[in-house]
Amino acid sequence: MDSFFISHGSPTLSIDDSLPARHFLKSWKEKVMEKRPTSILVISAHWETEEPTVNVVPRNDTIYDFYGFPKSMYKLKYPAPGAPELAERVKELLMASNFKCVNEDKNRGLDHGSWVPLMLMYPEADIPVCQLSVQTNKDGTYHYNMGKALAPLREEGVLVFGSGSATHNLRAIDRSNETVVPWAYEFDNWLKEALLDGRYEDVNQYEEKAPHAKKAHPWPEHFYPLHVAMGAAGEEAKAKLIHHSWSFGTLSYASYQFTTTSP
Repeated sequence: MDSFFISHGSPTLSIDDSLPARHFLKSWKEKVMEKRPTSILVISAHWETEEPTVNVVPRNDTIYDFYGFPKSMYKLKYPAPGAPELAERVKELLMASNFKCVNEDKNRGLDHGSWVPLMLMYPEADIPVCQLSVQTNKDGTYHYNMGKALAPLREEGVLVFGSGSATHNLRAIDRSNETVVPWAYEFDNWLKEALLDGRYEDVNQYEEKAPHAKKAHPWPEHFYPLHVAMGAAGEEAKAKLIHHSWSFGTLSYASYQFTTTSP
């Protein structure tokens, strides 16, 4: 099973039919992945911890980790079953790959980095979901290696996807502007070319290699889920751009599929 990186953009993706990314995710089962996964592992930009942590719950609550949005968004629910067995498997794989401490959170549900795309991809909310945190005190290579450790899950019917954003500078958003600004375009285009060319080591070292890296990602939490998805497919993976659109001139919804190939 392939791994994926989804740019989830604004929480309004949950209700705004004008967003092309919303229609892309709603067509997921028909156009991207017809095979139903046994369970889903989401690496979300919206869960930052000091050490890798998995949520271990029988049923996922819906976390409204956003503020000042339309009231209707706070009534949305995505009550997917938890995936305790998957959480245990994730711990096992990470610890076998020298991630010495992997914690469990027995209360946390799904933040909007998980449930917003999932409610569009799998609206029935009947597939078990586990969430894995990112560590902003680490780097891209660390998260790539995390993905490599999780690679066996793809052969076990698990959909592994990172949920973040190809560009993410909220302070630079201009809601009156729909023209893509140069720094965002240049970073986004560099990322596309690096991924399609298989230059994964460059992407791991994006802060040194990419143009406008600090402008595109002042903080790394929305980029690290990409590294995990990339690593889960392996060094010989082929990347494919499966969706591309923009909001507010700076927010890229670029999403990628990683297909493992034989060396």
